[in-house]
Amino acid sequence: MLLAEVAQATQRLADAGVPSPRNDAEELAAFVHGVKRGELHTVKDADFDARYWETIARREAREPLQHITGRAFFRYLELQVGPGVFVPRPETESVVGWAIDAVRAMDVVEPLIVDLCTGSGAIALALAQEVPRSRVHAVELSEDALRWTRKNVEGSRVTLHAGDARTALPELDGQVDLVVSNPPYIPLTEWEYVAPEARDYDPELALFSGEDGLDLIRGIERTAHRLLRPGGVVVVEHADTQGGQVPWIFTEERGWADAADHPDLNNRPRFATARKALP
Repeated sequence: MLLAEVAQATQRLADAGVPSPRNDAEELAAFVHGVKRGELHTVKDADFDARYWETIARREAREPLQHITGRAFFRYLELQVGPGVFVPRPETESVVGWAIDAVRAMDVVEPLIVDLCTGSGAIALALAQEVPRSRVHAVELSEDALRWTRKNVEGSRVTLHAGDARTALPELDGQVDLVVSNPPYIPLTEWEYVAPEARDYDPELALFSGEDGLDLIRGIERTAHRLLRPGGVVVVEHADTQGGQVPWIFTEERGWADAADHPDLNNRPRFATARKALP
């Protein structure tokens, strides 16, 4: 019964233009029935919950899956998310993977890490979890987002700061080993092309950044240079269409070395990295 309903729901979501209809139909079935996705076949016909169709109708209307379930999965984490906070995306997992490798290669006993524009706290929490002796500071400007961040970082080793990425943490100037950020980077001119899940539900503050989308990344370049010790590394996510532009923000004239772009799991340019030049 349930698997037949899931098949029907998958078709409805596909017809509505949802990018991953089967995944979402199964996730919602698991959520409503309180089981894991791999256990859907164990739900008896008599236990089918008609509220499933309410969640499918919400997803059909392109409400994000994570807003309906109240949770987002990121690397090894389960995060609380909802209206007012950016929902972490799978593409960002490759950004974190690179950052973890970079920190481990530094051979620093207790690396100092700053996550700017932390949103849900996904990046900061993943780094704290996967680099066990790291000291992680996370910065977020939006009070709406901070309500979720505080829930997620509670009980973790992440220190959360309410503030602007462009002026954050002067007390750490020159001491930080890694600065990482998934900032807003969509050009204002691209508004109509953004997927409804993001455009209509993610906060604008987390999406758009000036005419070319690079306003805040330019600000983060200055902040990162101020925070990092010589030899420290910055990692910044960007849109796949900005691959040629972002490394040029981290120039030798501004005190950087080894600026480069990196692909995500779909082999699209996804994040730029640079090292603060030695004096």
